[in-house]
Amino acid sequence: MKTAYHNIFSVLKINRIIVITVVCGAVVTSLFSGWLVYDMHREALNNAFAVSTDGAVIPLKWVDQEENLKIEALAHLELFHRYFYDIDASNYEKNIEKALWLGNSSVDNVYRQKKADGVYNRLLQYSLVQNVLSINSELDLEHEPFQFKTTTIFEINRGSIVDTYELVSTGNMIQVDRNFPNNTHGILITNYFENSLKKIEYENRKE
Repeated sequence: MKTAYHNIFSVLKINRIIVITVVCGAVVTSLFSGWLVYDMHREALNNAFAVSTDGAVIPLKWVDQEENLKIEALAHLELFHRYFYDIDASNYEKNIEKALWLGNSSVDNVYRQKKADGVYNRLLQYSLVQNVLSINSELDLEHEPFQFKTTTIFEINRGSIVDTYELVSTGNMIQVDRNFPNNTHGILITNYFENSLKKIEYENRKE
């Protein structure tokens, strides 16, 4: 025999089933949405896009942070040594100014010492051309400040005479805020020192 109480219990039971179903559905939907957001976030971290000069969208793949740091550090050293040593009478002031943005006062001290020694005066007086042939750097990225050792091969063209030199320089690097366009890699050279300079025979000069 059914009574009003039985009807109430039946309604409450149905309502509980409906509530449980709705809650479970909401939880599943939330978990699925969270997974979608995480997957989109992960994809965004691993991929970037750039716009070329003709308006085309180019996908770029991000690399591991440590690998990226090594690439940027090597590029920074390459840029610095080319600015600092690949010079002639017409461009040395502009190149030196750019090089000074890539290092601290230790780089400025080397520049001032060269200036006091008459390096740039001879460059102007004899119209010398100092051309960098190769730059090879060794890095230690285990601890900051990062240590480096760079071997730069350059030649000095005196017209009919061309001499080739090997320069070994060392120093440290620290990470700083990027400064566009002066320091795009966000790295600063510190404790810069020219360890040795010697005249060599260079066999791999391009014809």
